[in-house]
Amino acid sequence: MTARTFAIGALVAGLAACATPATVYGPAESSSAVGYREQVLENDRYRISFRANPDQDAAGVEDLAMRRAAEVTLREGGDWFRVVTRDTERYGGRDKGGTSVGVGGSTGSFGSSVGVGIGFDLSPDSRRYETIMEILIGSGAKPDEARVYDARAVLTRTTAPTVSSGN
Repeated sequence: MTARTFAIGALVAGLAACATPATVYGPAESSSAVGYREQVLENDRYRISFRANPDQDAAGVEDLAMRRAAEVTLREGGDWFRVVTRDTERYGGRDKGGTSVGVGGSTGSFGSSVGVGIGFDLSPDSRRYETIMEILIGSGAKPDEARVYDARAVLTRTTAPTVSSGN
Protein backbone atom coordinates (compact mmCIF):
# COMPACT_ATOMS: atom_id res chain seq x y z
CA MET A 1 0.00 0.00 0.00
CA THR A 2 1.44 3.37 -0.96
CA ALA A 3 1.65 6.27 1.43
CA ARG A 4 -0.90 8.17 -0.66
CA THR A 5 -3.46 5.34 -0.51
CA PHE A 6 -2.94 5.08 3.25
CA ALA A 7 -3.41 8.84 3.70
CA ILE A 8 -6.64 8.85 1.67
CA GLY A 9 -7.96 5.87 3.63
CA ALA A 10 -7.12 7.55 6.94
CA LEU A 11 -8.86 10.75 5.83
CA VAL A 12 -12.03 8.89 4.81
CA ALA A 13 -12.07 6.91 8.06
CA GLY A 14 -11.56 10.09 10.08
CA LEU A 15 -14.40 11.92 8.34
CA ALA A 16 -16.73 8.94 8.82
CA ALA A 17 -15.92 8.84 12.53
CA CYS A 18 -16.86 12.53 12.88
CA ALA A 19 -20.26 12.17 11.21
CA THR A 20 -23.25 12.53 13.49
CA PRO A 21 -26.44 10.58 12.86
CA ALA A 22 -29.56 12.29 11.57
CA THR A 23 -32.05 13.53 14.14
CA VAL A 24 -34.70 10.94 14.95
CA TYR A 25 -38.09 12.11 16.17
CA GLY A 26 -38.82 10.16 19.30
CA PRO A 27 -38.42 10.26 23.08
CA ALA A 28 -35.00 11.20 24.39
CA GLU A 29 -33.30 8.35 26.22
CA SER A 30 -31.66 10.71 28.73
CA SER A 31 -31.62 14.42 29.60
CA SER A 32 -28.70 15.00 27.23
CA ALA A 33 -29.90 12.79 24.36
CA VAL A 34 -31.52 13.82 21.09
CA GLY A 35 -35.33 13.71 21.04
CA TYR A 36 -38.29 15.10 22.93
CA ARG A 37 -39.01 15.29 26.65
CA GLU A 38 -42.15 16.35 28.44
CA GLN A 39 -42.92 17.18 32.03
CA VAL A 40 -46.31 17.78 33.65
CA LEU A 41 -46.13 21.05 35.62
CA GLU A 42 -49.82 21.36 36.60
CA ASN A 43 -53.14 20.21 35.18
CA ASP A 44 -53.04 21.13 31.48
CA ARG A 45 -49.59 22.78 31.81
CA TYR A 46 -46.53 21.04 30.35
CA ARG A 47 -42.87 21.70 29.69
CA ILE A 48 -41.92 20.33 26.26
CA SER A 49 -38.40 20.20 24.91
CA PHE A 50 -36.72 18.93 21.78
CA ARG A 51 -32.97 18.50 21.27
CA ALA A 52 -31.53 17.76 17.82
CA ASN A 53 -28.32 16.83 16.05
CA PRO A 54 -26.62 19.32 13.70
CA ASP A 55 -28.80 18.28 10.74
CA GLN A 56 -31.60 20.48 12.16
CA ASP A 57 -31.27 24.27 12.34
CA ALA A 58 -32.89 26.35 15.09
CA ALA A 59 -36.17 26.77 13.17
CA GLY A 60 -36.37 23.02 12.51
CA VAL A 61 -35.90 22.26 16.20
CA GLU A 62 -38.66 24.72 17.11
CA ASP A 63 -40.98 23.00 14.62
CA LEU A 64 -40.27 19.61 16.19
CA ALA A 65 -40.98 20.97 19.69
CA MET A 66 -44.24 22.45 18.38
CA ARG A 67 -45.12 19.08 16.85
CA ARG A 68 -44.61 17.38 20.21
CA ALA A 69 -46.71 20.05 21.94
CA ALA A 70 -49.53 19.35 19.46
CA GLU A 71 -49.27 15.58 20.05
CA VAL A 72 -49.41 16.02 23.83
CA THR A 73 -52.38 18.38 23.48
CA LEU A 74 -54.39 15.86 21.45
CA ARG A 75 -53.33 12.95 23.67
CA GLU A 76 -54.64 14.85 26.72
CA GLY A 77 -57.97 15.60 25.02
CA GLY A 78 -57.25 19.22 24.12
CA ASP A 79 -57.85 21.05 20.86
CA TRP A 80 -55.35 23.89 21.10
CA PHE A 81 -52.36 24.99 23.15
CA ARG A 82 -50.97 28.33 24.27
CA VAL A 83 -47.18 28.79 24.24
CA VAL A 84 -46.48 30.47 27.57
CA THR A 85 -42.68 30.55 27.12
CA ARG A 86 -40.36 29.37 24.36
CA ASP A 87 -36.58 29.44 24.25
CA THR A 88 -34.23 27.99 21.64
CA GLU A 89 -30.56 27.78 22.49
CA ARG A 90 -27.41 26.41 20.99
CA TYR A 91 -26.05 23.78 23.37
CA GLY A 92 -22.95 22.51 21.64
CA GLY A 93 -20.78 22.38 18.62
CA ARG A 94 -19.20 25.20 16.73
CA ASP A 95 -19.72 27.22 13.58
CA LYS A 96 -18.08 25.90 10.45
CA GLY A 97 -14.74 27.63 10.05
CA GLY A 98 -13.53 29.30 6.89
CA THR A 99 -10.38 29.73 4.92
CA SER A 100 -7.29 31.25 6.48
CA VAL A 101 -4.10 32.63 4.99
CA GLY A 102 -0.82 33.05 6.81
CA VAL A 103 2.39 34.74 5.73
CA GLY A 104 5.76 34.32 7.42
CA GLY A 105 9.34 35.13 6.72
CA SER A 106 12.82 34.77 8.14
CA THR A 107 16.34 35.99 7.57
CA GLY A 108 19.61 34.45 8.55
CA SER A 109 23.24 34.11 7.59
CA PHE A 110 22.33 31.97 4.58
CA GLY A 111 19.74 34.37 3.16
CA SER A 112 16.09 35.10 3.67
CA SER A 113 12.83 33.36 2.84
CA VAL A 114 9.14 34.05 2.77
CA GLY A 115 6.36 31.52 3.03
CA VAL A 116 2.63 31.61 2.49
CA GLY A 117 0.21 29.07 3.94
CA ILE A 118 -3.45 28.55 3.18
CA GLY A 119 -5.73 26.60 5.50
CA PHE A 120 -9.18 25.17 4.89
CA ASP A 121 -11.57 24.00 7.60
CA LEU A 122 -13.21 20.87 6.23
CA SER A 123 -15.22 20.10 9.36
CA PRO A 124 -19.01 20.38 9.14
CA ASP A 125 -21.12 22.87 11.05
CA SER A 126 -21.66 21.08 14.36
CA ARG A 127 -24.01 23.50 16.14
CA ARG A 128 -26.83 21.76 18.00
CA TYR A 129 -30.05 23.34 19.20
CA GLU A 130 -32.64 22.69 21.86
CA THR A 131 -36.07 24.29 22.19
CA ILE A 132 -37.80 24.34 25.57
CA MET A 133 -41.36 25.58 25.83
CA GLU A 134 -44.07 25.72 28.42
CA ILE A 135 -47.58 25.17 27.09
CA LEU A 136 -51.10 25.42 28.45
CA ILE A 137 -53.64 23.02 26.90
CA GLY A 138 -57.16 24.16 26.10
CA SER A 139 -60.36 22.70 24.66
CA GLY A 140 -63.17 24.08 22.56
CA ALA A 141 -62.96 27.17 20.39
CA LYS A 142 -59.38 28.38 19.91
CA PRO A 143 -58.79 31.89 21.28
CA ASP A 144 -57.75 34.40 18.62
CA GLU A 145 -54.32 35.11 20.09
CA ALA A 146 -50.88 35.08 18.48
CA ARG A 147 -49.41 32.51 20.87
CA VAL A 148 -52.31 30.03 20.61
CA TYR A 149 -52.10 27.14 18.12
CA ASP A 150 -54.60 24.62 16.81
CA ALA A 151 -53.03 21.23 17.59
CA ARG A 152 -54.35 19.49 14.47
CA ALA A 153 -53.15 22.31 12.21
CA VAL A 154 -49.66 22.13 13.75
CA LEU A 155 -49.50 18.38 13.10
CA THR A 156 -50.57 18.92 9.50
CA ARG A 157 -47.92 21.64 9.00
CA THR A 158 -44.95 19.93 10.65
CA THR A 159 -43.25 16.70 9.66
CA ALA A 160 -40.89 14.59 11.68
CA PRO A 161 -37.54 13.78 10.01
CA THR A 162 -37.61 10.11 11.06
CA VAL A 163 -39.93 8.50 13.57
CA SER A 164 -38.44 6.13 16.10
CA SER A 165 -40.22 2.99 17.22
CA GLY A 166 -40.65 4.56 20.68
CA ASN A 167 -43.25 7.05 19.42
